[in-house]
Amino acid sequence: MRILIVEDELLAAERLQLMIGQYDPSIANIHCTESVEETIAWLEQHQAPDLILSDIHLSDGHSFEIFRRISYKGPVVFTTAYDQYAMEAFRLFSIDYILKPVTAEALTKALNKYKEIMSPAIDYQQVLPKVQQAADDGYKRRFLGRIGQRLQFISVEDISFFQAENKIVYLTDKQGVRYLIDHTLEKLEQYLNPKLFFRLNRKFIVKDSAIEYIRPYLNSRLKLTVKGADSRDEFIISRERVSEFRAWAEC
Repeated sequence: MRILIVEDELLAAERLQLMIGQYDPSIANIHCTESVEETIAWLEQHQAPDLILSDIHLSDGHSFEIFRRISYKGPVVFTTAYDQYAMEAFRLFSIDYILKPVTAEALTKALNKYKEIMSPAIDYQQVLPKVQQAADDGYKRRFLGRIGQRLQFISVEDISFFQAENKIVYLTDKQGVRYLIDHTLEKLEQYLNPKLFFRLNRKFIVKDSAIEYIRPYLNSRLKLTVKGADSRDEFIISRERVSEFRAWAEC
């Protein structure tokens, strides 16, 4: 069994190696990398490991960037001091998410899960979509919006966009009805499925099915026409975010 440890703290990497050895002394093929760039270079030059144990916060960025830039379809166990990245982790081939400090018990459970998933009786490529579906199911399916004194549920399927105005956030549905909601745009990015929603700028998050037209705009920007929008609303994608938007639109 070949394991790659991605960890920029030397003591943490050494501790993981020690616990792996205690779990199974026969696991001797363990390599360590410390950064996004070093890990990408290592994976490009070596045979893919059977399992990757990766911290999320590295010296040169988030380890998620590794899996966006290379083709790696094996299992990953993420280790981190933060819990807000769990959804993103499970979309990236993750079989477990361990909060630091990593305990022997947590690591044992993760390695046991790896053995179960990689059993000859189980096809990992069939298991993976189920794991990812479980992650997708964690996103909000509806919101509670307010119009005057009335509260109403709005299904995600009916949402057109979210808009921030003077520290107040509104949800607009595809019929143009606007509701006040109790979430910031930053929180909404955690609650919404990023396959369906895209944050255009500091003011708008828009749903894919609500976009009617996309056309070039001044200074290499893009301008959208969105269902339910008021004529005064301008959905502009900055030049810096155009490439990211195109990649999202084609995924």
